[in-house]
Amino acid sequence: MAVRKLKPITPAQRFRVVNGFDAVTTDKPEKSLLEPKKRTGGRNNKGKMTVRHRGGGHKKRYRVIDFKRNKFDVAAAVKTIEYDPNRSAFIALVEYTDGEKRYIIAPNGLTVGQKVQSGENAAPEVGNALPLAKIPLGTIISCIELRPEGGANIARSAGAFAQLMAREGGYATIKLPSGETRMIQTSCMATIGAVSNSDHQLLVSGKAGRSRWLGRRPRTRPVAMNPIDHPMGGGEGRASGGHPRSRNGIPAKGFRTRSKTKASSKFIIDRRKK
Repeated sequence: MAVRKLKPITPAQRFRVVNGFDAVTTDKPEKSLLEPKKRTGGRNNKGKMTVRHRGGGHKKRYRVIDFKRNKFDVAAAVKTIEYDPNRSAFIALVEYTDGEKRYIIAPNGLTVGQKVQSGENAAPEVGNALPLAKIPLGTIISCIELRPEGGANIARSAGAFAQLMAREGGYATIKLPSGETRMIQTSCMATIGAVSNSDHQLLVSGKAGRSRWLGRRPRTRPVAMNPIDHPMGGGEGRASGGHPRSRNGIPAKGFRTRSKTKASSKFIIDRRKK
């Protein structure tokens, strides 16, 4: 998975860095696993804009991903590695021995023809999904469930991974991508290996138009607004804007918003770094 820097034949391509898509093997998705995806443009069911800077963009179809990996003790062969417009990671089409096809998040190093399996009896190899109770300590894992049978919630984006640190009394200690260390039940499933497309962080759009293709509309800097529009607006000349904060006045840049009485705090051993 390498990136390519384009020749500067236009101003937009001067700084453009694109994905080489070396790992991707096809551009034809599996039709049976596609669903329509309706775009909201940031509006709710009353037509009111509730999220700013969204709208336009290329039409997409949703790929149904198997986040639960609940087809246990049945081997599956990897058919293709594909690009998914709905996420930063690549996805893999797997076909089970009984003929069923599913999409999974492709871990780094997964290749076409490789066999993957999920369940307690699966080997701790790249692409296999096991309960945390059966994974060797120190293993790099991804697509981790937060609650048993709830589906993968943690470490699903491109290049993300966590590490299994310890086990004690029905709970496993996991070091998360954010740096946070927390406990998760050992009955939760996780996939062996880091998520694919780790070069995603190196990509450079090169021009504003590409953000529009992705459905992102222009954003106005708060310091350029009037006082009525934003707490950081107003002032004579080029005022810096004061303390950084959101449009509704909540401080940013390090201000912690997590509730001190949240029930899940007892499972967090070490908070993420500021």
